[in-house]
Amino acid sequence: MADKDVEIKTDEENINEEDESKRIPSESVLSDIITSIREKQEDLGKSLSDYSKSLQKPLADIIETDDALKVVTDLPGVKKEDVEVNISEDSLEIVAKFDDEIREEGTNYLKRERSYGETTRTIALPEKIDTKKASAKFNDSVLTVELPKIKEEKHKVNID
Repeated sequence: MADKDVEIKTDEENINEEDESKRIPSESVLSDIITSIREKQEDLGKSLSDYSKSLQKPLADIIETDDALKVVTDLPGVKKEDVEVNISEDSLEIVAKFDDEIREEGTNYLKRERSYGETTRTIALPEKIDTKKASAKFNDSVLTVELPKIKEEKHKVNID
């Protein structure tokens, strides 16, 4: 009979080896789960960002002077007759129709990012404006709306 070397381990050494073998796969699985969650979070963030950006079209700049507000909006590809501007004392609404330029049947898009159809943008104004004196210009696909502020009138009250 051949002699065999048998390694004898204490209970403490056996327990440490079992913990080590269990920890490595479980840590790996946990790490994979966390990585997957982070990737999904980034994807969701990008999707929400794209969605919220699409809600903000058309994009606009709001400029304030001492006596007026000026709203400048880019409307590429839109004709003057396809733009509508509605105002109240405290808001501005811009409605624009974007026509689909390619209407050929069977067109094979590899990617389609430009939007078509009607879009509406309502902008809350920081101050009340005089709607009767408002004006708008549409030049080279840029809409500029001038909104004069309402001037506060002060009345002196006589004290009896």
